[in-house]
Amino acid sequence: MRYSLDDIQAPIAAEMQEFETKFRQSMQTRVLLLDKIMGYIIKRKGKQLRPMFVFLTAHTASQDPTAALPEATFRGAALIELLHTATLVHDDVVDESNYRRGFFSVNALWKNKIAVLVGDYLLSRGMALALENDDFDLLKIVNNAVRELSEGELLQIEKARRLDITEDVYFDIIRQKTASLIASCTAVGASSVGASKELVERARLFGEKVGMAFQIKDDLFDFGTAEIGKPVGIDIKEKKMTLPLIYALQQAPWLQKRRIIYNVKNNDGRADRVQAVIEFVKKSGGLDYAIERMKQFRDEAVQILHTFPASPARVSLEQLIDYTIEREK
Repeated sequence: MRYSLDDIQAPIAAEMQEFETKFRQSMQTRVLLLDKIMGYIIKRKGKQLRPMFVFLTAHTASQDPTAALPEATFRGAALIELLHTATLVHDDVVDESNYRRGFFSVNALWKNKIAVLVGDYLLSRGMALALENDDFDLLKIVNNAVRELSEGELLQIEKARRLDITEDVYFDIIRQKTASLIASCTAVGASSVGASKELVERARLFGEKVGMAFQIKDDLFDFGTAEIGKPVGIDIKEKKMTLPLIYALQQAPWLQKRRIIYNVKNNDGRADRVQAVIEFVKKSGGLDYAIERMKQFRDEAVQILHTFPASPARVSLEQLIDYTIEREK
């Protein structure tokens, strides 16, 4: 069954509205150019999945799931959004990308120098927000996620040069690149309501499992036709080894494997070579295997989630997991 984001947000609708106001305030500045760019960033925000994970986990891990959330939860959600937005702005500079979710990127409109400085500003705003309120536990969680994200990106770049990524290395990369951020959302949510270290760790592990499933779903889009904000085959063009391709190569005879790796390494954006790789993955069972692993991570996440007491927020979290693996974009 598919759920809409409005349905999933129902138990935290008031908090999400309050968060939007507080997040806008946290990004205000007296520098006119900076304020203009901050306004542009806020206008093109995405589905707000990260704050949803924070608020729903906070209610789920709270001793009283129906109680009003403390200010620390809102600051934790804002901290994650500020630091994550900073990494996206910097990523667009590194990737020389002119678009983000169908909109012009900051570097496309204001050039690289300003984009890098904007990213730095967002990082400093996030750290200041935490330090001004002595939210050291929250800052520690999010800082760890940003470190892992950077390490994951560098590991992927290192391996992309040789195209020798094994399944284990792939899982290491996506755990750091994607899962660490969702894990920080769920850990921050639990920590912000005073949950025990054991409970915070359980919430973090839950978020990590969801993040793994989320990234595999993202990788599957590269082989389909859905309109997802990035062209089909873009991962192959960028020589990124994703799970469907890794599995398909493991099953292939040596000569075919060599030919496919050549097409990935030397595709030069050529549609025929990219399409040949896509067809190879589909015929070799790569998509089916990736879907199976995605569902496995989903089941592991639900298993951890069910160790928390039943509540409307827990129901929404389970629906949010399903939303992440059933989404069309």
